[in-house]
Amino acid sequence: MLDKFNREINYLRISVTDKCNLRCIYCMPEEGVQFKQHQDILRYEQIEQIVRESSLLGINKIRLTGGEPLIKKDLEILIEKIAGIQGIKELCLTTNGIMLAQKAKTLKQAGLTSINISLDTLQPEKYRDITRGGNLTDVLRGIDKAVNEGFKIKLNMVVLKGINEDEIAAIRRFCLDKNISTQLINHFSLKSNKNDEYFFDRPPKCLNCNRIRLLSDGVLKPCLHSDIEYRVDFTDIRKSLEKAILAKPERGLSCTARNMFEIGG
Repeated sequence: MLDKFNREINYLRISVTDKCNLRCIYCMPEEGVQFKQHQDILRYEQIEQIVRESSLLGINKIRLTGGEPLIKKDLEILIEKIAGIQGIKELCLTTNGIMLAQKAKTLKQAGLTSINISLDTLQPEKYRDITRGGNLTDVLRGIDKAVNEGFKIKLNMVVLKGINEDEIAAIRRFCLDKNISTQLINHFSLKSNKNDEYFFDRPPKCLNCNRIRLLSDGVLKPCLHSDIEYRVDFTDIRKSLEKAILAKPERGLSCTARNMFEIGG
């Protein structure tokens, strides 16, 4: 389906939870957050319904995000449901990799096609500082397991000024050795006006944006850098999706109503 600015919207990012097992300095506030209650989070059956309707509108790529999606119980059940929907060509996951080693095989069997893994440094102590307690070894094991399972893999590095800028070359060499892709992400604030002249790979330019987002509480978000939101009406899911696509702004500005961990990037 085309939006009002003739962009083909064929990509739906789905946050399955706002909870995470890390507390990264650029995502989670130091004072902590109040997470949503279980009853406020979409059920897998509801997500499947939304994906089925979105596929009829031309959505062919799905990405599952969080929070951290791998902390969701039986996530492979949802993946298998989505993988079986006609029209879905790509089924992807973005993860911090902490739990990936024990889950990669199951995810592959369920029908997941590619994984983006967040990794901002190869230095264990710096990794603990950035993630507020994470273990780099867990992520490295997860990467190796995902490589062995044959996943298409992209490593996401958030470039933090004065913290890890000096590791870009090392991260690129690491990815080259593993035969995986590198994606450099500018550190930005949702509450500041979006800059379309970022130096690195992400965020994308508004002109090329082809995505909408489904948040874990059942809200559709047409633009990451906007406060525009629509709650899914389960009596007419397709109309809700159409409304969100047509409300997508030509250019994102800022988002003041949500935090990054709620949206999933």
